[in-house]
Amino acid sequence: MHLPGSRRGAGVSQTVFGPDYAGAYDELYQDKDYAAECAVLERVFRSYAEGQVQRVLDLGCGTGGHAAVLSERGYSVLGVDRSEDMLRRACERGCPARFERADITDFHLGEQFDAVVIMFAVLGYLTQNSDILATLSGVRRHLEPGGVLFGDVWYGPAVLAQRPSERVKVIATPDGGQVIRAASGRLDRRRNICSVAYHLWRLQGQRLVGEVREQHAMRYFFEPELESFLADAGFDLLRIGGFPEIDAEPSEHTWNVAFVARAA
Repeated sequence: MHLPGSRRGAGVSQTVFGPDYAGAYDELYQDKDYAAECAVLERVFRSYAEGQVQRVLDLGCGTGGHAAVLSERGYSVLGVDRSEDMLRRACERGCPARFERADITDFHLGEQFDAVVIMFAVLGYLTQNSDILATLSGVRRHLEPGGVLFGDVWYGPAVLAQRPSERVKVIATPDGGQVIRAASGRLDRRRNICSVAYHLWRLQGQRLVGEVREQHAMRYFFEPELESFLADAGFDLLRIGGFPEIDAEPSEHTWNVAFVARAA
């Protein structure tokens, strides 16, 4: 596929989840089955929480895909994200969920929840050990005793076995245009980080109308370190499985894994 080249004035940016990338986010992930993933969440709530789950905190909620589905199913949901552009689109959904801007490494909401979810590898955006522990400790402060934490991360054995590759995704837009995203990754094996370079083009017909570059540093995890982080923050790790097939044992073919932990 021939990709359009960069041009002056195309709005190239290095901001992570800035306005241009956030504007294309739901188009890029229009095939993501939020309803099916929320069904997995509900099964986890029933199986692992010590009490009934009614209040859910969605950390790193993005444009609110999970928060919208859960709130429409009767849960009281608060979505938190630090990107104003992503939250603006979450609020535009018009769902019953509430949304608040905060950094997940340092948040103080003044309320507690029965369950916390950190979806779509959000924890992987925290590349420093101190930030991971700060986030998980903040989660523990906001959880009722016996409450559950559910998250998904990139699985170290699979990342090292498969290694990142160059990928191109092409999405048709309702106005007859296209969004094209090219992604390439580079591993830092000493720090357990995969740096992903995204290059996004928006076209109307053959005309380039928008362009953005973003660099995302993603941490991948191994089971012992994840268990250690959780224990230090006051959690018991209950389950690590495939995602969304949480009953499946993870392997070198399982890029995404889910974990379930309970507030100790």
